Amino acid sequence: MFFSFKSFHVSMHWQTSRFQIDLSRPRVMGIVNATPDSFSDGGRHATTADAMRHCESLLAQGADILDIGGESTRPGSPAVSLDEELSRVLPLVRSAVGLGVPLSIDTYKPEVMRAVLDLGADIINDIWALRQPGAIAVVAGHPACGVCLMHMHRDPQTMQAAPMEGDVVSQVLSFLEQCALDLHALGVEKSRIVLDCGIGFGKTVEQNFALLACQPLLSRAGYPWLAGWSRKSSLGAVTQWPVSERMVPSVAAALLAVERGARIVRVHDVRETVAALQVWQASQIPPPSL
Repeated sequence: MFFSFKSFHVSMHWQTSRFQIDLSRPRVMGIVNATPDSFSDGGRHATTADAMRHCESLLAQGADILDIGGESTRPGSPAVSLDEELSRVLPLVRSAVGLGVPLSIDTYKPEVMRAVLDLGADIINDIWALRQPGAIAVVAGHPACGVCLMHMHRDPQTMQAAPMEGDVVSQVLSFLEQCALDLHALGVEKSRIVLDCGIGFGKTVEQNFALLACQPLLSRAGYPWLAGWSRKSSLGAVTQWPVSERMVPSVAAALLAVERGARIVRVHDVRETVAALQVWQASQIPPPSL
């Protein structure tokens, strides 16, 4: 079952610190890894100058949102100290807030959240869904920042050693809805919240594709959804292609996610994803009467 043209245009937006992002069309979030050990492009943008050039390149390719991360969360990756993450992220955020686009920060540490929001960042993108001590208070205490709550089974060091069991779709949906309700209880408006089912975070290949197949069901929860399939290992399992060659399957997965209801796609390959979505959008016209 595919997401219909009519239902995709249900009015929806994402309220963030500086921007109200219109989600009546799909939005592309470009990935900026300020890390030496990301699974995809670690070390390529490790200096602030290199990372800023990458930000500007992604915007020129059509990115709507930039997502900056200072800690790799690939399976088995070691945790980064607070001081190290701050040293990677803060100089870049200071520069990137001047680009005039929504700025998302991929972090689970409340100290980093507070620091980047003080600098003017717009969105907190948290793989732990604000479950780390103090994290939910930072977001709830901010007057307008957006937040993306992601589902993760276990933690990055152990999540693939013992993936989820049972009905993954209902478990993911139930967990994220409860996280959103916890935010509502603290006064955070629904319009500030986006959900992410966490492709590859403690799930088998089959479970990841089940979540993609059931994206229309997830979307009925009434929140915008973000899909993060870019270069993931599940795409490699299907194609047998290495990380460096997964652009085409990544674009295909992003397009399928949008077709089935995702409002935002988080990607490395912005230019190609934007082009695919432009073709998809051009086809979204009501069918002729027969």
